[in-house]
Amino acid sequence: MSEDPGAARRARMDALRAQEAAKAKRRKLLIFGGGGLAVLVVVGLVLGLTLSSSSSSKSSTATSAGSAGFCGNVAAGSPNNKQWANPPALSIDTKATYTATLKTSCGDIGLKLDAQHAPQTVNSFVFLAKQGFFDHTKCHRLTTAGIYVLQCGDPTGTGTGGPGYKFNDEYLNDPAIQGGTYPAGTLAMANSGPNTNGSQFFLVYKDSQLSANYTPFGTITSGLDILNRIAAGGTDSSNGQGDGHPNDNVVINSVMAAKQ
Repeated sequence: MSEDPGAARRARMDALRAQEAAKAKRRKLLIFGGGGLAVLVVVGLVLGLTLSSSSSSKSSTATSAGSAGFCGNVAAGSPNNKQWANPPALSIDTKATYTATLKTSCGDIGLKLDAQHAPQTVNSFVFLAKQGFFDHTKCHRLTTAGIYVLQCGDPTGTGTGGPGYKFNDEYLNDPAIQGGTYPAGTLAMANSGPNTNGSQFFLVYKDSQLSANYTPFGTITSGLDILNRIAAGGTDSSNGQGDGHPNDNVVINSVMAAKQ
């Protein structure tokens, strides 16, 4: 029996569409938006993305169940929701080494902060940590396909919150991210566009394809195994995209930041 030219052509088109879909997923950019709107950029197009009430309800159920599992060490308390009109004045020593420990409900994650190349970012992070801003906040977003990050730092847990101020990007010429990959172990800022940094940050647990638009301001020195364990728990994503609230109850109980 001779081959049907039309069927072969359709098969080639289906294969091409599948390839393009895979490329688009890899090019997802991780950003958050203020003003009640979270946004996702895919192939340069800005699309609105809000967490629906059904998704929030689903997340609450999942995290409640997760509290009895791996991430079960949740300290009592609530975010303080402090707000400031302007970024803090630069008070860190840019020639010194700063470290931080995220004491989470899943275990401690150690960080080394890059005060030399990202002074304003590290200054803000250290300031917020000392203000207890991150205490009792949930890590609200986990991605497990295309990009591999855990996003935290929003006291509202919605992806739209922040400290009330914004500051400029730094060190986007870092050679480590210029090739379009944020390596595993990177600590970077989330944003809603150029120079809109606030308090949200993300932890890269596996090499992730991202344009160099997000300020890298440190590295993960311990706890990658914890992040991978969280990732293995999956997300509440209902569309199979691997992008949603973590199924486990990932809470930052406190953050200790200090000059070495």
